[in-house]
Amino acid sequence: MAFDIEMIKDVYARFPERIAAARKAVNRPLTLTEKILYSHLSEGPATQSFERGKSYVDFQPDRVAMQDATAQMALLQFMQAGKDKVAVPSTVHCDHLIQAQVGADKDLSVAKDKNREVYDFLASVSNKYGIGFWKPGAGIIHQVVLENYAFPGGMMIGTDSHTPNAGGLGMIAIGVGGADACDVMAGLPWELKFPKLIGVKLTGKLSGWTSAKDVILKVAGILTVKGGTGYVVEYFGEGARSLSATGKGTICNMGAEIGATTSIFGFDEKSAAYLEGTGRADVAELANGIAEHLTGDPEVYADPEKYFDQVIEINLSELEPHINGPFTPDLAWPLSKFAAAVKENGWPAKLEVGLIGSCTNSSYEDISRAASLAQQAVDKKLIAKSEFTITPGSEQVRYTVERDGFLDTFGKMGGVVLANACGPCIGQWARHGAEKQEKNSIITSFNRNFAKRADGNPNTHAFVASPEVVTAMAIAGDLTFNPMKDSLINEEGQSVKLDEPKGLEMPTKGFAVEDAGYQAPAADGSKVEVIVDTKSERLQLLESFPAWEGTDLKGLKLLIKAKGKCTTDHISMAGPWLRFRGHLDNISNNMLIGAVNAFNDETNKVKNQLTGEYGEVPATQRQYKAEGIGTVVVGDENYGEGSSREHAAMEPRFLGVRAILVKSFARIHETNLKKQGMLALTFVNPADYDKVQEDDIIDILGLESFAPGVPLKVVLHHADGSKDEFEVNHTYNEGQIEWFKAGSALNLIKAGLA
Repeated sequence: MAFDIEMIKDVYARFPERIAAARKAVNRPLTLTEKILYSHLSEGPATQSFERGKSYVDFQPDRVAMQDATAQMALLQFMQAGKDKVAVPSTVHCDHLIQAQVGADKDLSVAKDKNREVYDFLASVSNKYGIGFWKPGAGIIHQVVLENYAFPGGMMIGTDSHTPNAGGLGMIAIGVGGADACDVMAGLPWELKFPKLIGVKLTGKLSGWTSAKDVILKVAGILTVKGGTGYVVEYFGEGARSLSATGKGTICNMGAEIGATTSIFGFDEKSAAYLEGTGRADVAELANGIAEHLTGDPEVYADPEKYFDQVIEINLSELEPHINGPFTPDLAWPLSKFAAAVKENGWPAKLEVGLIGSCTNSSYEDISRAASLAQQAVDKKLIAKSEFTITPGSEQVRYTVERDGFLDTFGKMGGVVLANACGPCIGQWARHGAEKQEKNSIITSFNRNFAKRADGNPNTHAFVASPEVVTAMAIAGDLTFNPMKDSLINEEGQSVKLDEPKGLEMPTKGFAVEDAGYQAPAADGSKVEVIVDTKSERLQLLESFPAWEGTDLKGLKLLIKAKGKCTTDHISMAGPWLRFRGHLDNISNNMLIGAVNAFNDETNKVKNQLTGEYGEVPATQRQYKAEGIGTVVVGDENYGEGSSREHAAMEPRFLGVRAILVKSFARIHETNLKKQGMLALTFVNPADYDKVQEDDIIDILGLESFAPGVPLKVVLHHADGSKDEFEVNHTYNEGQIEWFKAGSALNLIKAGLA
């Protein structure tokens, strides 16, 4: 029987009534996205139609999922909420803190020892509050959720930006910060601006070297890293129905790279087959009973331009394999044009490492297709010219592919199997030689390829492709190699060509596992004690942020004017800093150390207006805080894109930054800032960014009458005595303004006012 089957029955039981009410309120046919959203309104059956991109709406998600790096802060916040148990089914997954170094067994053993304090905390707090706990080694959160918890028509939030992976099974699954998770676990509604909709019609069918990964690589090239911001991407058409459930998961997972709120596919025969194959025939039977409600209305798909805000059409039969990068996941190259791009741009053609797996591409199908190429390499006497690593997505997948001989095949090719964890994909990679910062190239089947992300080396050119293309490239060791047409010279001097990859969507013998790694919580957690050592370097109990003082903010200093791309990795780096994710004071020492200062083009070097000297960003900010001086951070477009980590919002708040003023925000980060009581502001005129000078004293006016839809005013007092004034926008609604006034959303929960 599936987890939480009674909850799923309840959700499905109310679907017909809720959808009927929604159709009456909207007065037209409904997309799948609308059906699920309107079915999860906290108010119950819909009584009104909501305006896309404008209406703030309260929802009631069915469940919460947290990975260990973000769960620490989420659960430290939940401990302050005064609740005895989580209000909805929730889980914690230990996948982020395991560093890839030599191989699965040794790396996992080291991680368990090194992170014991954190794992013990997460296990005990989960045990106390009724949260399912997936132990280190159990797998990556998104693959484990897809295998165990995702269900068609459900709604889930997760403290990781790739939570939309569950959209592969027809679930509205949205990445959030820990404060949002805390709210839902405390039984409060979850607020979201009703999203706009992008429809992607898929026709034809994949074949040969092309895979589901190439669909999202193509879409990323079309929409760019922020083209999906504020949108849900809904896939439909005969091509969509031809894709495996895990292939759909890959597409939805990487929708985070276009800034989409989430992505989703409708329920179909492939969905039912995956549910049955992963031991959830009961869910498949329930879903089949309301199948008409688990896809968009026929009228919508017959005339999509009428119902979606934007429509994209892709013919899978004509789609070519893609490679995206370097340094950004939306720089899309068809395989036929990639070799020329490598040469023209002077990117290192020699491929140092190929890495497959991660939460994006670690299904049985992915690994079996890559293994078919590895077997060819063995049979055709080809030795992989590049290093090659494999990261299984879950213990169930790892155990099954080992049973079926795939891991042995990779070993013969020269591959190294890493732990069932995120590893290199999030910077948890002790890559030998990375400290030399040499110019080099790697290719992965991961989702993100920002500079420094995988190995900390800014000169590592990281490219993203499907597992099968990554495997072929690793065999060749050359980025100019096109496996669809080029030949290789084997160990006997013969010219050989790789055949098309072949794989299976599901194992013919079924999935198998000895210990999936799940630990159920105590039936009664009231006597479970959660201990946090006051001397710990890893964990720190939280103190409430101060409430707004009730006045305009004047005399603020400029901390940094960030130039260009400033992701959450730039604001709060991962890698070695992951060990401090449960200790706000310690992790704040990485605040904005990756951001490029617009005044000197350097990182972690800003002018201290108190001393006139240049110093590290966190140290400079700590001095301002000690003097009781608030500051402003100024940024560029799509500020805060990337991972959902709320530390990127909590660190500035903790150290005394009062406002973030940028050209535009990534969705999750803007919400995280609001939740922590920060001012998240955008330039009305983006050109006003250029008016900000290094020695500016800044006033933010209009807060005493802070209201939805009413701009605030910023005054820049320049060092030469001149000043600039301009309006700035915000997207705060009345409830969010109350968060600001109270000092944080959590402060309202603690006061019983939320």
